[in-house]
Parts: sequence; structure tokens; C-alpha cells
Amino acid sequence: MSDNRSKEELLPHSWQPIAPAPENVEVMTKIDDSGGARNEQSMIRHGRLWFIDKGGMYVYYMPTHWRPL
Repeated sequence: MSDNRSKEELLPHSWQPIAPAPENVEVMTKIDDSGGARNEQSMIRHGRLWFIDKGGMYVYYMPTHWRPL
């Protein structure tokens, strides 16, 4: 019997849509759209802003996916 799920689906920390991302917790983020996956890095969400260095500098884009570190 074969498992047709992708490798990412089988991992315990697979990527999730950005909407339910936790606040004030460092998570891995990325943009994954028709242009492909890019900008993968750890960030912390504070409201609608995403910070890359513990609250000092935020990015000028909204990630599309997140997963726990």
C-alpha cells in the first residue's frame, strides 16, 4: 500500500497558511505563490507586522506560509 501524501505533508511541522500564525512567537515563514517559494526566514509577528530581528526591523511584505521552528 503506498502513501500518496507529499514529503512536506508527512512532516510534523509542515507549512500552514499565514492566517493562523501565532503572535510574539518566532516561526519560519516564506512566500509561496505562482512565482515559487522564496524569502524563507525566521520572523516574529506583532499584529500585522513581521519582524526579523526580535522586534527591531520589520519586512515590507506579508509572508504566505509559516511553520514552527
